[in-house]
Amino acid sequence: MMDIAPPSPEPGRSAARLDRDRIRYAVLGAASLLLGIWLVWLGCWLLGWSLDDLGIEPRQLHGMIGILTAPLAHASFEHLVSNTLPLALLSTLTLYAYPRAARAALPMIWLLSGAGVWLFARESVHVGMSGVNHGLMFFLFLSGLWRRDRLGIAISLVVFFFYGSMVLTVLPREEHVSFEYHLAGAIAGALCSLLLFRLDPKPVPKRYQWEDEEDEEHVEDDEWELPRPHEVPVLWRRDDPGVETSRILEFPPRSPETGKPRTLH
Repeated sequence: MMDIAPPSPEPGRSAARLDRDRIRYAVLGAASLLLGIWLVWLGCWLLGWSLDDLGIEPRQLHGMIGILTAPLAHASFEHLVSNTLPLALLSTLTLYAYPRAARAALPMIWLLSGAGVWLFARESVHVGMSGVNHGLMFFLFLSGLWRRDRLGIAISLVVFFFYGSMVLTVLPREEHVSFEYHLAGAIAGALCSLLLFRLDPKPVPKRYQWEDEEDEEHVEDDEWELPRPHEVPVLWRRDDPGVETSRILEFPPRSPETGKPRTLH
């Protein structure tokens, strides 16, 4: 089983090896998922099977099979290609950053989004991986906000920069686009982030050398040390009662000739 220790900030050999293992695990897992949806589409295309049989038909008993199979089915080659790149990036980031949570988040998003479509969507056949993509995007974005660690925040910014427009696609925009699948996937991803964001340990924070140094004790520096408040003399206080506390200064008398005050030199 893969070592799922958190990424270490120390550039040692063991840290680099663990990080390579996490990257390999994430890439292989995402590639397996992509290979599955491409094989299903190619198999149906070569054999002439209808992909509608794999889709979700809301509130129809035979349509419940689509909860499991609908993400693997796509209406056209263009539909498949449009979902490939988001799935590759989002699933890789999920498996790399949250390997423990991904084991529960991926199945939960897959099943909960399909169940939401089967329960509440309009009468149609719903297929495609876009519901899972929306779930992964919301899961990654919100998990970084809940965790507030450096890796989680960085991934949140990356997925919102590339796929922030998914927030708008949960609303009805185009007639032949299943916004219900998008909305159900987004809700499932948000729920998974709230339940599973504590499952993976946070990366070990980097400690600098100066943080480990012990404080030097009994260091006296009279030149730079400021005096304490009670050591500062109060210059305006007179403690000697024999000293006059006030004095009146008289103005010089006016000159009788000019009427102006005399000046003293």
